Amino acid sequence: MPAAKPKYLINTFGCQMNEHDSEKIAGLLEAMGYQPAGDREEADLILFNTCSVRDNPERKVYGQVAGLKGLKQRKPDLKIGICGCMVQQPEELAGIKAKLPQVDLVFGTHNIHELPELLQKVAVGEGPVIAVEEDSEEIVEGVPVRRESRLKAWVNITYGCNNFCTYCIVPYVRGREKSRDPEQILAEVTALGEDGCKEITLLGQNVNSYGRDLPADRRVDFADLLRRLNPVPGIERIRFTTSHPKDLSDKMISAMKELDKVCEHLHLPLQAGGNRILQRMNRGYTAEMYLELVGKLRQAIPEISLTTDLIVGFPGETEEDFEETLRVVREVRYDGAFTFIYSPRKGTPAAGMPDQVPEDVKRERIYRLIELQQGISREKNEEYDGQTVEVLVEGGSKTDPEILTGRTRTNKLVHFAGDPALTGELVRVKITNVHTWSLFGNLVDAGV
Repeated sequence: MPAAKPKYLINTFGCQMNEHDSEKIAGLLEAMGYQPAGDREEADLILFNTCSVRDNPERKVYGQVAGLKGLKQRKPDLKIGICGCMVQQPEELAGIKAKLPQVDLVFGTHNIHELPELLQKVAVGEGPVIAVEEDSEEIVEGVPVRRESRLKAWVNITYGCNNFCTYCIVPYVRGREKSRDPEQILAEVTALGEDGCKEITLLGQNVNSYGRDLPADRRVDFADLLRRLNPVPGIERIRFTTSHPKDLSDKMISAMKELDKVCEHLHLPLQAGGNRILQRMNRGYTAEMYLELVGKLRQAIPEISLTTDLIVGFPGETEEDFEETLRVVREVRYDGAFTFIYSPRKGTPAAGMPDQVPEDVKRERIYRLIELQQGISREKNEEYDGQTVEVLVEGGSKTDPEILTGRTRTNKLVHFAGDPALTGELVRVKITNVHTWSLFGNLVDAGV
C-alpha cells in the first residue's frame, strides 16, 4: 500500500492579508503532497499564522500552542510551526524560543516561499528551524495557492506599508511598501477568470498608493490598474481593501464610478474624528478633509456603501475628542464599522505616549460607539426593504442548505430560499426582511 499522505492544519489570525498568506502556505504544502486535516488529532503538521495588530491574538497563540504539549507527547512526530507577523517582532520571537519549546518551525512573512526547504530541515532534525527575514526587496511570484473558494479570490497588489501610523506595527513586521508588476497582477486575474472565479478582492495595506515604487517604464497608479482589470473575461466583480483617505484621488473616484465591475462599496478607515488625535496618529488628513472625500464619493456614486475602522481610547483622547468621533460617525452614517479599543504595540510611537486612557474609560466609550453605529447600520439596511438587488450566490447556509447566501455589490449579506445549483450565479432578490447585519428576501430571477 502507498504511504498515507501527511496532513496539515493552519490556524489563521488577523486580516485578509493573513488569510491569503495561509492560502499560499496551503498551496505550497499540497504541492509537497500534504492534504488538509480535519482536526488537530489527525494532523502531522500544525501551523499558526499570527497577527500583531492587537495583543489578544498573540495571547491566543501562546495559549493554543501551549495546549498542544500533551498532543505532542502522544504524537512525537507531530510538527508545530508559528509564522506571520508576530514572529517578525524580536521580542515575540525571543518569547517563542523561551516559552514554547514544542515549536519546531518559525518563519516570517517574507519567508513563506521557503516553506518546502524549511520543512526538509525540520524533517532531518535541524529544528527548531527559524527563518525570519526583516524585509525583502524582491516579490516572489508563482507561489501556488489553495484558495478557500473558486468563486472568490484575494489578489495581492502591494506588500508592506510606508505610512507609519503611530499606533500600527504593520510597517515594522511587513516591511516597506512594494507594488507587484501590473502584468503579473493581470496574468493572475486572467487565470482566475478562466478558472471560474467571479469576484476578486485586491489586497494591500494601502491600495491607493499602488504603483508609486514601480520603474518609470511600467508605472501605473491604482485607478489605471482598475481600468486594466475591468475587462478581464469571467470576472464579474472587483473589490479592494484597504484604502487610505490621504491617497484617495479624484481619478480613483472617477474609475470607481465608470468601471462596471468595480463594486459600489468602499472601506475607508477613519480611525478617529478629532483632528488632534488624527495628528497624533500621523494619519495625514483632518476630519474636514475626510468628510469632503465622503461628499465627493456620494456625489459620484450615490448608492455607495461605506464602512470604516475606528479606534477608541488612543493616548490622550479626551471626552471632547471622542465626541468628535461620534459626530463624524453621525454625519457619515456608515453602513458598518470595525471598532477597536486601542491596544499598545511595543515598538510603535503611540506605546510610549503619555496620557494613556484608562481601560474602564475605553470600554465605556466603545459601548457608546457600538450602540450608535448599530442603530445607523440598521437604518441603512432598512433602506433596502422592498428593493430588488443583484446577489452573487456564495452557497447554502450551514444550518439549512436550501437557504442560500450571497452578497450585493454594496457588500450586504443576503439570505433567501433557492436551489444550491445557483451557487456562483448572479441572481436578483427582492428584500422582504431586514436585520442589523443581514437582509432576507425572495428570489426574483436567476441569470442576471
